[in-house]
Amino acid sequence: MRRTPPLEIASELVANVLSVDCAVGDHVAEGQAVALLESMKMEIPVLAERAGTVTAVKVSVGDVVQDGSVLVVLDGPAS
Repeated sequence: MRRTPPLEIASELVANVLSVDCAVGDHVAEGQAVALLESMKMEIPVLAERAGTVTAVKVSVGDVVQDGSVLVVLDGPAS
């Protein structure tokens, strides 16, 4: 079986990190929230684009992230 390449979940805007809803080793489902960002007084959930296991969490609560900043890295399942 072939493994899918790691998926880097990135911010799509400049924002503050309000929460990180996963940890290294967690399995997340497609569409599951992995972080919550705040920008311009709006809360924006960041969702996993596919299922996988969290291999890295690159941010902490209180961090300010830029557009394109990697938040979480997922290792995909075997295909």
